[in-house]
Amino acid sequence: MTRNITLSADDELIRRARDKASREATTLNAVFRHWLERYVRSETAAQEYERLMAQLDHVEAGGTFDRDAMNAR
Repeated sequence: MTRNITLSADDELIRRARDKASREATTLNAVFRHWLERYVRSETAAQEYERLMAQLDHVEAGGTFDRDAMNAR
């Protein structure tokens, strides 16, 4: 199900955004939907990262490394 929402923005900003979307062969509505999906997904990705780091809390890297040790081949 798709819902309509109302957003407010400066007329000139909307015009420029529509022009840009047109040059990119898309619509302002499609650009907004894509942004909204990324916005929601970024929060989820951050939460997943935090959960993974909590699961790996017991892992130790084996100590600290100085520059020479890190660059040794």
